[in-house]
Amino acid sequence: MHFVNRQLEVQTSIQQILHEELGVRKLVSRWIPHLLTEEHKAARVNWCQKTLDRFNIGNSKNVYSIVSGDELWIYCYKPENKPPVSKKMVATFVSKAGHIATIPLNEQITVTADWYTTICLPKVITELRKINPERRIILHQGNASSHTAQKTRHFPKIKNRLRGQRFQSPEEAVDAFKNANKCFENWFERMMWCRQRSFWDQEWNSIVFSDEPRFCLGMHDGRARVRRRRGERRNPQFFVERHVHHTVGVMVWGAIAYGSRSPLIFIRGNMNAQRYIHEVLEPHLLPYLDTLADPTFQQDNARPHVARVTIDFFQHNDVTLLPWPPRSPDLSPIEHVWDMMGRRLLNLQCPPQTLEALREELVVAWNEIPQEDIDHLIRSMPRRVGECVAHQGASTHY
Repeated sequence: MHFVNRQLEVQTSIQQILHEELGVRKLVSRWIPHLLTEEHKAARVNWCQKTLDRFNIGNSKNVYSIVSGDELWIYCYKPENKPPVSKKMVATFVSKAGHIATIPLNEQITVTADWYTTICLPKVITELRKINPERRIILHQGNASSHTAQKTRHFPKIKNRLRGQRFQSPEEAVDAFKNANKCFENWFERMMWCRQRSFWDQEWNSIVFSDEPRFCLGMHDGRARVRRRRGERRNPQFFVERHVHHTVGVMVWGAIAYGSRSPLIFIRGNMNAQRYIHEVLEPHLLPYLDTLADPTFQQDNARPHVARVTIDFFQHNDVTLLPWPPRSPDLSPIEHVWDMMGRRLLNLQCPPQTLEALREELVVAWNEIPQEDIDHLIRSMPRRVGECVAHQGASTHY
């Protein structure tokens, strides 16, 4: 440092600058802040007070459930070499009983949320269950990005969802975890999709929303939708009896946009990727998109929609697609159009008795929906996305 002083011709020492002007001190060869900011102090006091209240100033037995973990570098030294020969990052966890587990990062350099939730935490929980299978765990960790990621913070929800279940084989337990993890991934994708588009406004006017519902004789689709509050699933008033035999009906395809709509197309038989292309996209969607200025096409994640041959068709014809989150019909305004048509059919004095009559009534219902109603539904997209974000990805009221 004295050499640096002479080269720079400064009037004071670097130590004095670091200590007095920058307020840092040297600890184990690292310069760290000497003083915490007022915001840091307030956050520490607030956390300590909440912790004392939670554990009854240390008298609660729940304090024994705390498991503290952190990551650190382990260096390998050899006497003949002053610098370390190698280093490896590990995650180590301790509790009141002592050391629990130390998990090395074998195949990667940094800790990620995926590694932390799929490799690290399951190993820690396995070791704890060997000591006490019924033990409750309170995880104490720092604010590293891998610790505070959405995937990490919702890891206990997957575990709690499977708690108490009994499985006949390890394979059954693995399948249950994969299904629960898939639900979490769907929720996470939906949440991120809404956050990325939370500032969209006029952008929604260029989106073409599409869907294929099924309308049946006697009911507008194959299922009766029930809107209920959380915890009311078993309430008898939300049960509707239905016939178990196959109900005759028709499948239709339609698309809406701000200021326009496509023709209503009837699909005969089961839908697959080839029929989707040759009976819907090529003869009807492409001509409709040509009438719009810079459109973006939306469809859900049904198998015919995401098949390789379908994606190749869109790329070959320069159709821009809007990625769609899984299991999100409440975010699509065209669902309300189908509901309008279904209610119109149910309110007919003479409901259609044949498939041909049903098709005629559906065409009339599709064409008679005011365009202003469709535009109003599309203008609701910012509110739908905002409500989804506010509810942390949960279902909206739409």
